[in-house]
Amino acid sequence: MFRLQGSKVLAVDMTGDAVKAKNGSMVAYDGQMDFKKLSGGGEGLRGMVTRRITGEQMTLMEVKGHGTCWFADRASEINLVALQGETLYVESSNLLATDSGLRTGTSFTGLRGASQGNGLFTTTVEGHGQAAIMSAGPAVVLRVSRQYPLTVDPGAYVAHQGNLQQSFQSGVTFRTLMGEGGGEAFQIRFEGDGLVYVQPSERNTIAGDV
Repeated sequence: MFRLQGSKVLAVDMTGDAVKAKNGSMVAYDGQMDFKKLSGGGEGLRGMVTRRITGEQMTLMEVKGHGTCWFADRASEINLVALQGETLYVESSNLLATDSGLRTGTSFTGLRGASQGNGLFTTTVEGHGQAAIMSAGPAVVLRVSRQYPLTVDPGAYVAHQGNLQQSFQSGVTFRTLMGEGGGEAFQIRFEGDGLVYVQPSERNTIAGDV
């Protein structure tokens, strides 16, 4: 069972089941727990290979036992997402934990920048259960409908779910409009029906530029 203690600490109550969490994110536990390091960040060979191609490192640990574990990461805000068989797409750096009913993997989401040709891989979480995702500041959940597509700055993007089509648009991004940033700017456009999670603080490593 996932529950929040405040907005920045995740408590997980376990009765013999397991949870997968970002390596190094556990801050305390009680009871009897066993720990195992997981490699690759995704299940199976495909998860290993795609992360090696993109250079994206995501190390998970599995915690199993009886008691309560508490998780946190750099005082990030934590958001709980309940999945009922659908798929959650989330930036690997924003995924804190998933329960034993969920599978993690990777998904190719397109090319970032026509001239660069860089492939983008997003972490996928699917099945029935709860996931905990993190954001720099309180996340905002925005609804996308067929009538109202949504355009997001990539530095603010955290995750999305639902029947959404994702595309990348080169050109002006929000930061270059203000005279900031350099390189090839792009935006993420979502069309269809679903939810997009955005954070109020941009990642400096992406910031809408390639």
